[in-house]
This record gives sequence, C-alpha cells and structure tokens, in this order.
Amino acid sequence: MEKVNVGQYNTLKVSRKVDFGFYLEDGGDGILLPTRFAPKGLRIGDEITVFVYHDSDNRLIATTQKANACVGEIAKMKAVAVTRQGAFLDWGLMKDLFVPASKQLGGMRVGGEYLVKLYIDQMTGRVAATEKIEQLLSNDELTVKELDQVDLLVYRQSELGFVVIINNLHTGIIHTNEIFTELKIGDKLKGFIKTILPGNKIDVVLGKPGFQKVEDESEKILRLLQENNGYLPYHDKSDPEAIYAFFGMSKKTFKMTTGNLYKQRKIEFTQTGFKLIAE
Repeated sequence: MEKVNVGQYNTLKVSRKVDFGFYLEDGGDGILLPTRFAPKGLRIGDEITVFVYHDSDNRLIATTQKANACVGEIAKMKAVAVTRQGAFLDWGLMKDLFVPASKQLGGMRVGGEYLVKLYIDQMTGRVAATEKIEQLLSNDELTVKELDQVDLLVYRQSELGFVVIINNLHTGIIHTNEIFTELKIGDKLKGFIKTILPGNKIDVVLGKPGFQKVEDESEKILRLLQENNGYLPYHDKSDPEAIYAFFGMSKKTFKMTTGNLYKQRKIEFTQTGFKLIAE
C-alpha cells in the first residue's frame, strides 16, 4: 500500500461502507470519506481521487472538495478568523487553514488576502501555512533551464517589473516592457524561462516560447480574420496596447505571427492592415 500524502490529492480504493460514508484503504483503519462528499454510485472496490487532511479532532479525513492549494504550493488566500495563536484562511474545504502567529509577517486581519506556502507541521503532522516564503525560495541550485515552460505566481512589484515565483521554488523577473496585461499579486500564470543571467538571475516571459507560441497564435489570427470578413486594421505601426486589447498578445508576437503567416502565403499586408488570401 502506497503512503497517503496529507495535504495532497490521493487515489485510494474504497474498502467498506458505513452509515455516514465510506472508508478508503490507507494500510490501517482506513480514511473516512463522508457521505456528503461521496459521488453517487460509489461502491466497494472503486478507486477515487480525494484530498486528504486532518479534521478538527486530528483524524485523517478525505474529501472531493477542491483545496485552494496543496502542501508545497504557494497561493493567495483570505483570512476568515484571527486569534492570538494565529489566523485561519479559507482553504476551500470544511476546515480552514491555520497560520501560526510566528509564521506571519505583520499580523493578519479578517478579510485580508495573503500569499502563503503550505507545509506539514513537524510537531502535529497537520497542514499549516507560512507567510514567510522568501526564505523558502532559492536560485542557488536551479531546476529549470532556458525555454522551459513554467508555472508562475506574481509575488511583488519591483523597479524592473514584477517579481514572480517559478514552480514554487525560484524567483524571476517579468520586465515591464514585456507586460501587456494587468498583473496582480497572487495571479497564477503560465510562462517560460527567457534568460538565465550570471548569479542565476532569471528573466521570464508570459506565454509559450518560440515557434510553438507562433503556431498557437497563428490559429487565433486566422480565426479572427474569418470572423471579421477576412480583414483586420492592424499593422506594425499599430499601438501595442491596441494590439494586446484585440489579439491578447504582445506587438512582438503579433509581428512574428503575421510575418510567419505572410511567408506561408495565408495573408497579405495592405496599407491599413492585412487580409486573408483566398484559397
């Protein structure tokens, strides 16, 4: 029997049914999946993916509710209660997520939203969260390379643009001149590693790298042309904000993509825009 990972999603087999739910195999007495969270038609022997955590009585419990974050992840969550011992955040589950007072930066308030990282408390074995995430991030030993696609979390604004957290492990910069949409602290985005500089400083860009991105955007531009009678009034002198507002891409990507379509003889440029070439 594989180890059950607390604070994570686990695929477990139903071992027995009781009046108040189902017990799932864990190599011991089993983990309860309450009736309210069990899908209709669930039977003994079925496998089901559930999130496992401790309830208020310190018993492991399973749920099909979607947690706002798993152990090891960083996410923005709202405080729903504050005590002298710590704060409780909305975790998306029946039980709120505890942030000890010692793990807060400046004190939390009800209704405030905070970036936290989830961890397993070594004393209790329960999932908890910390707001002190800077010390948990490091670029000393990188797990990424240039052009890798990565998960990004907007961390804070800087003089250069926005500092982002990469794959919950490293930090990087999205430079202001490569931001074509509004970013907010806590936003989760997809991007790729543009450059790794001396000292393991990382520049990242939103979207996908290279021609894979161009191919994706080509389909979008062709679709937009078809939806607008085969003509669009945008060109290499158009305002970058106007291009982003209509196409959802940077001016650089727009020029790369339309240039690629022109080489493929799918579009032609005019003095005021570009149009589809009839097949």
